[in-house]
Amino acid sequence: MATLESAHPRASRAAGRQTRRALLDAASRLFGERPLASVSGAEIARQAGAFPSQVTYYFGSKEALFVEAACREMLHLAADVERAGARTRTPRGYVRAVVHAAAGSPALLTFVEAALLVRRRRDLAPRVRETFARLHTEGERAVAEKLAARGWRINAAPADEARGFWAAIIGVAIESAVSGEGFSPDSADAAVQLVLNLYADVD
Repeated sequence: MATLESAHPRASRAAGRQTRRALLDAASRLFGERPLASVSGAEIARQAGAFPSQVTYYFGSKEALFVEAACREMLHLAADVERAGARTRTPRGYVRAVVHAAAGSPALLTFVEAALLVRRRRDLAPRVRETFARLHTEGERAVAEKLAARGWRINAAPADEARGFWAAIIGVAIESAVSGEGFSPDSADAAVQLVLNLYADVD
């Protein structure tokens, strides 16, 4: 009996994690297609196979779920960006690969929307700040590892390169959203050149 009783809380926690993950997955899909205002908590719950009340139970509000999903997708994007640059052999190839991998992702604009949302929902700001911190930290690590592995030289600290990269990419995403044209190759190429200016030797 003791074994069964002790197993029950573990099963409940596992089920809770599964429900929470299903809500995040559904939210990511829906918010990737439509803006926050046009997606309801009930719709997210329905796609996740959950109850509408579970959105509030696990996240507190639809807005909090939106921010959590946006931040998660942004960190997934950062991992995709790092993988895109892993096989490159020159600074130019590296920068072009990571810029184009990042700039074409719908996760960027969703994250920008989440970042703007916290201007009026300060309670949601910590998650966005944490995501920015991880983008910068992981970006700094990736750049430092690439420099060490390839023997490249850079005219800035890896931390500055990482911050500059994400600032440029988010700017490209905002410009593309304003123009209504989606991914802008010209803006992406400008971001490539901006980041390349930090490298001492460019092939």
